[in-house]
Amino acid sequence: MAEIRAVFWDIGGVLASNGWDREQRRAVLQQFGVPADEFEERHELVFGTFERGHMTLDEYLDRTVFSRSQNFSHEQFKAAMFAQSKPNPEALAVAREVSASKKYICATLNNESRELNLYRIEQFGLKEIFTVFVSSCYVGMRKPDEAMFRLGLDLLQVPAAEACMIDDRALNLESAKQLGIHIIEFKSADRLREQLREVGVEVRPAMSAVNGD
Repeated sequence: MAEIRAVFWDIGGVLASNGWDREQRRAVLQQFGVPADEFEERHELVFGTFERGHMTLDEYLDRTVFSRSQNFSHEQFKAAMFAQSKPNPEALAVAREVSASKKYICATLNNESRELNLYRIEQFGLKEIFTVFVSSCYVGMRKPDEAMFRLGLDLLQVPAAEACMIDDRALNLESAKQLGIHIIEFKSADRLREQLREVGVEVRPAMSAVNGD
């Protein structure tokens, strides 16, 4: 098997909670009393454009939330959106370890809108870990489009056989696998360490395994 030189990481569902998925949308809509059915219909029409970086967050909210008069502001709603983002400290620790080894190029490859992506990069210290951010809002395409994975390989200048993709969604991983990228379906940080070693990425065993728990 070819030696792994690059590791691509999803953010939402791996390194952190999802940014603006159904669960997060439901919580914020309930907080502000926004009818979910009407919002979701509008959201589905514009979300692809939003995540590809062709629509600002304020423009997205104008289409989905503020198409009618509201008793709260854009800033209040955005603050609630951002507050839904929670880090996964254990998974972030694994990513830091892989990056700090200097043996692998680490990059994100994720679907996310620009403002939320920037918030999470800063909030979770991702610039300290990753060299490149192949985010949908920057590259104008979204997973599971194979073109996004090809672009990631081109940007890192590695062949597919020398790359690994970590994602929590099987559909995204199918596209990566079709290109010959090694895939890891994320379940937990402890399992991730095992999965990385299985594809040849050097990481320490989980502490629970070391302590015999």
